[in-house]
Amino acid sequence: MVTPAHGRHGDTEQTRVQHRYHRELFPALHDWERTEASIVEFTGESGPKGLLGLDQMGHFGPQGCDLVTRLVRDTFPDDVLTVGELGSGFGGALRYMADALTTGGGGVARMYGIDLVPEHCAVSRRITAAQGRSDVTEICADASKVPLPDGALDVVVVTGSMPHFPRPGAVLREAARLLRPGGLLVVTEEVSVAPPGREPSAAFHEVHPPDVFFVTSLPDRLRQLREAGFTGVVRRDLREWAVSLLADRLKVVRLFHGSVVRIYGEEPVELIRRTLTTAREEYLGGRLLPSLLTARRAEAA
Repeated sequence: MVTPAHGRHGDTEQTRVQHRYHRELFPALHDWERTEASIVEFTGESGPKGLLGLDQMGHFGPQGCDLVTRLVRDTFPDDVLTVGELGSGFGGALRYMADALTTGGGGVARMYGIDLVPEHCAVSRRITAAQGRSDVTEICADASKVPLPDGALDVVVVTGSMPHFPRPGAVLREAARLLRPGGLLVVTEEVSVAPPGREPSAAFHEVHPPDVFFVTSLPDRLRQLREAGFTGVVRRDLREWAVSLLADRLKVVRLFHGSVVRIYGEEPVELIRRTLTTAREEYLGGRLLPSLLTARRAEAA
């Protein structure tokens, strides 16, 4: 059976659990000023493109964000958009997409990053301030209880954070509330959706703890979207793309091991390697369904 889509923990416990997991995985981010020189040396980038890799090493990274921003711009080619990211973490994807949307279209009026963990929001704010940004605002809040008014956003995105929501149906209902009529939802489902009747392996759960990662069956996810009031739901199968991407990510970890260790530390690099390896094996074994989901908030009657 798939891990239930409801959490065993309250919001306070989830805050603690998510913070502990991400602190162990990405300790350098909590002292990111001291590691920035190593990041720039390794990536050749001093802005969001380079920094994105630091907190998205276990996610789809810039390639996934590019998929998201292309879909947003295909839908709203010339609009100046107000965008919210649910589960924005340390803000790497948030700042990257702010620039990508500005380069590829009308721009952004405001990018809101919503994350449950205060320490994540604090780090994101420090990076945002250091980059001199005025287009990004971090909000520390539960993704199912965002302190923004109804219809405040043109677009809601989730870049890999769906498995960290113990109540994904409630998060999707909140996304619908936040969107204006006709607004767009774009979600990258990285390790959060499974085929009906399947569940990830024990090896996967060893590095993706069940109290940190919540997996939902694909039929349940589609039902949650419908019940939240979304229409025009489209799922794009990313299996072949994701298998290749994670193979490339693992190659980087292997070939540039010394540089990656200088940024992350030895133990986090080993955890990242195992995280990527097991996710890729779940894709190949058909136990997880990497996907890109889009949906629209129903137009007003």
